[in-house]
Amino acid sequence: MENFPIINLEKLNGEERKTTMEQIKDACENWGFFELVNHSIPHEFLDTVEKMTKDHYRKCMEQRFKELVASKGLEAVQAEVNDMDWESTFFLRHLPVSNISEIPDLDDEYRKVMREFAKQLEKLAEELLDLLCENLGLEKGYLKKAFYGSKGPTFGTKVSNYPPCPKPDLIKGLRAHTDAGGIILLFQDDKVSGLQLLKDGHWIDVPPMRHSIVINLGDQLEVITNGKYKSVLHRVIAQTDGTRMSIASFYNPGSDAVIYPAPTLVEKEAEEKNQVYPKFVFEDYMKLYAGLKFQAKEPRFEAMKAVETTVTLGPIATA
Repeated sequence: MENFPIINLEKLNGEERKTTMEQIKDACENWGFFELVNHSIPHEFLDTVEKMTKDHYRKCMEQRFKELVASKGLEAVQAEVNDMDWESTFFLRHLPVSNISEIPDLDDEYRKVMREFAKQLEKLAEELLDLLCENLGLEKGYLKKAFYGSKGPTFGTKVSNYPPCPKPDLIKGLRAHTDAGGIILLFQDDKVSGLQLLKDGHWIDVPPMRHSIVINLGDQLEVITNGKYKSVLHRVIAQTDGTRMSIASFYNPGSDAVIYPAPTLVEKEAEEKNQVYPKFVFEDYMKLYAGLKFQAKEPRFEAMKAVETTVTLGPIATA
């Protein structure tokens, strides 16, 4: 099995730029996932984010999770559990309007650190979208504009902890799914593994690496590239030892952004065979996704095709 793609972003600035861009292209076309090292977010800062996130879990969430497990009798299950995940989570919204100040139990220093973390990830997400534009032959800024809507992109973070699980064969940490949105940036535990992606019919581990940021592509990039890049099924396997930390930040279109394939990426042949992805308002897709997250993505795209005639194009159509 070929190696999981690990990309050194520092090399974009030197004579190895062309090779690095090729690596990104290959990762987007053949994996839908890659891992970034030397991505410019300081290592000491990532250590602070990790320490504070783990402290917060121990202090505020661990006991609650244990009580939930006990109340549902999950430690004694004998059959596979298909309607819930073995994870403890909370969500932060950054854009268009932050809700960090409203999240209970976060101390002020942790709020401040997560605000700064979001700023650095937002910058990295936008840099990556422009690298994708370059590889796709789209003008610089096209993807950011496509995500913009009337209030800018939607950007949020899911902070998860996956505690030790007595029955990892029966309960998934997180069931298999593709991500609905745009580009996802994950800062994960470097000691406890669990994240896997489906490639060529096999589940492959995403290697835990210290200070790396894992990138994966969501359904909206599959639509905009008309299937040239695809979102990929992934899951989290619960472990019997150790609590795995996962901080996933989702840089998504604005709720009213109109998403459709970039005209330059739609080949005439695909158009003639009606193999073109649908056009829709992102919020409508999210409403559909909410109930179907753990099912195949193809019926979601088909469902959006059925209603696409009602969508009117925004100004991005001429970009």
